[in-house]
Amino acid sequence: MNRLFWRFALLVLLAIALGSGVIYFTFSGLFGDPLEHIARDQAAGQIFLLEQYIDQAPADEWLPRLNKVREVSDVTLELQPLSAALSALPAARRAPLLQGAVVMDVGGKGFYRRVDATGARYAGSDDDVLHAQNLPIDVGQALRMEAIRFAVIALCLLLPLGWWTRAHGRSLAALSRMADDFGRGDLAARAQVSPASSIAPLAGRINDMAERIASLLEARKHLLLSVSHELRTPIARLEFGLELLAGRHADGQPDLQRRIDAMGADVEELKTLVNELLGLMQLDHAQALPRQPFSLAPLLYACVAAALPQQVHAGIADDLGELRGDPRLLARAVGNLLGNAAKYAVARVALSAFRDGEALRIVIEDDGPGIPAGQRDRVFAPFYRLAREQDHAAAGHGLGLAIAARAVALHGGAIAIDDSPLGGARFTICIRA
Repeated sequence: MNRLFWRFALLVLLAIALGSGVIYFTFSGLFGDPLEHIARDQAAGQIFLLEQYIDQAPADEWLPRLNKVREVSDVTLELQPLSAALSALPAARRAPLLQGAVVMDVGGKGFYRRVDATGARYAGSDDDVLHAQNLPIDVGQALRMEAIRFAVIALCLLLPLGWWTRAHGRSLAALSRMADDFGRGDLAARAQVSPASSIAPLAGRINDMAERIASLLEARKHLLLSVSHELRTPIARLEFGLELLAGRHADGQPDLQRRIDAMGADVEELKTLVNELLGLMQLDHAQALPRQPFSLAPLLYACVAAALPQQVHAGIADDLGELRGDPRLLARAVGNLLGNAAKYAVARVALSAFRDGEALRIVIEDDGPGIPAGQRDRVFAPFYRLAREQDHAAAGHGLGLAIAARAVALHGGAIAIDDSPLGGARFTICIRA
């Protein structure tokens, strides 16, 4: 049984219980206590004997008939003072007793009735009450019958409800799996729901929405890929033209040479941006990567050497062993993180790597300004940059962290950000080895 069924079952049982309570109190207010009616029906024989046999006797025969009934009946019939009976009854039942009605005592399995109001039976009979006890009253049986009725109604409601929630739960599970797969990048994921399902219209609309989103994302990727490829040709022409210009016209002209160098730096930055865009598009299109075993420690030492070895403090464990994946891609992810840390570090960048059970952890941290907690998830989005002076002053296009996150994800891992003991940000790559 699923959680949906148990929630509905609880609501149904509460509704039945509430309805039973409302019915009971409504009937009590309109027609009297139902339990008292049940007790009166069960004691109908004794009441009939009192009213049709004992009360029908002449005045001087009333007490003898009462004594005859006492001798042959298991019911205890006692005469009590009216004041004692009134004190034993709740206030709401005292008036009916004074008027001569039979007042039931359900808990005591008996009833009270005034002998008469005029003293005609015997001297002082208007001050006496007949108290019957040990009557064959069993309201528990009636309550058990009500409980069985309650259980049968609940069962008849819960059986079809269980069947419906099971089918409904399967449809919701299919919809949830589709959302998870689509969120992980499987743009072909669609919800497979029976047309007879109650959520089939919703699933159809979600599938249509997923189709439109997938089309838009594919169009965006193809646009960026096409633009990036098309930009390579004019960039190559600009590089060639700048080389010719520098070779022919810049000799002996320092100002012109500086301008040419600045233009060359701009072209180089544009070429880097295009290459990063192409790399990101390739990673976005990749659903899997060729896996081969490679030693991790040498790869990390090479990343440190390619960065700024005099600035990076490495603490790499000796028992890292091997990892299956793409060493070039993982090296690029680590290199991007090291480069990002070097941009913002004041004086120190640290890289450490160790095994934590079955997980492999690579930690890169710096002593820079860090990353605000509310923006740590957003820094992995392409082109996202923090609105700080340090970020505007630092070079880059906001693609390095996006490429690193995608590369690590293709290895089955993830990158987490928190505060470093050094004072800046700490990036932790966690990969299940």
